Amino acid sequence: MKICIIGSGNVAYHLAKAFKTSGINVDRIYGRNEAALREISASLDIPFATGSLPEAELYIISVKDDAIAEVSSFIQDKKCLVAHTSGSVPMQSLRGGYRKAVFYPLQTFSKEKKLSYRDIPFFVEAENEKDEKLLIKLAGQISDKVSLADSVQRRYIHLAAVFACNFVNHLFARAKEIAENHGIAFDNFLPLITETVGKIYTMDPKEVQTGPAIRGDFSVIAAHRLLLEEQMPQKIFDVMNESIIEMYHPRKREKSRN
Repeated sequence: MKICIIGSGNVAYHLAKAFKTSGINVDRIYGRNEAALREISASLDIPFATGSLPEAELYIISVKDDAIAEVSSFIQDKKCLVAHTSGSVPMQSLRGGYRKAVFYPLQTFSKEKKLSYRDIPFFVEAENEKDEKLLIKLAGQISDKVSLADSVQRRYIHLAAVFACNFVNHLFARAKEIAENHGIAFDNFLPLITETVGKIYTMDPKEVQTGPAIRGDFSVIAAHRLLLEEQMPQKIFDVMNESIIEMYHPRKREKSRN
């Protein structure tokens, strides 16, 4: 089967690498950013194209969410299968008379970071059972965790991922900012972060919450808040504390605001 990956970003790179590592042939990587495509091509020994769209039986679109509809409209072959890799975009956003599908890997991707592809969950959706089976088999050559998920389910998967990944990483960045602004090396917090993340592999996150908010130490919360001089960190601080209090001590929520 001829496979063409459309895109030159982190997801496209890792998907191409995952295929290559698993012995799946990628016929072309296609896009507009020639420098990025050339870099991927040199790294993975996969041909790239920037002009006319290469012929393929399966096109996998790995571009920004708001570009999926436009990019998909360039594909004119009605016999091919086209899948995008987004968690939040419905399958119906693909514009064309071809067979439509979704091939969504649940992971955060950076080109510089090596990944264990077999551990990455893949969520598949297609218009018909035959294409579902085809994509499940394809994903199964890369990953040990392959499931079906429709557009509604994927929206919630993506929402949960934003909380579990994007928001958490932003909190790491804010913690680093606070520490380094006061001459404290962020490395000091890495054992704490490792322990915190490690717990969720064997324990329910809700059962291992610690800190002033769950203890109801409002004087400590107030003292911490005074240390935050900038408005945005204060807003984040307030929202996070309110969320913890609401989950564990809903009746104390009003008290925390006073």
